[in-house]
Amino acid sequence: MPARRNQKLNCWEFIKCGREPGGIHVAQLGVCPAAITVEADCIHGGKNAGRMCWAVAGTMCDGQIAGTFASKMGNCLSCDFYGAVLREEGEQFVSIARILSQIASE
Repeated sequence: MPARRNQKLNCWEFIKCGREPGGIHVAQLGVCPAAITVEADCIHGGKNAGRMCWAVAGTMCDGQIAGTFASKMGNCLSCDFYGAVLREEGEQFVSIARILSQIASE
């Protein structure tokens, strides 16, 4: 297994939702799509979509499984994890348009 990318936290580590593969809430809530969206691996230094969960439908938002990007983005913009990634990435922050384009093309 490759070394973690700069030890940056993925959303499931930050939020502690337990929906990563093998997580404590997988039986009840299922595996989070962000944890298994391999097309997004390494964006913002995360594993799969772990550092761009706002672009993935079915991730946790305010303690509930959220829908599409369009329906949840307002909540994402005020999320502590989104803010942390935005600050950590600075000028290297990847726009949502580029993220969605990359996921769609893979």
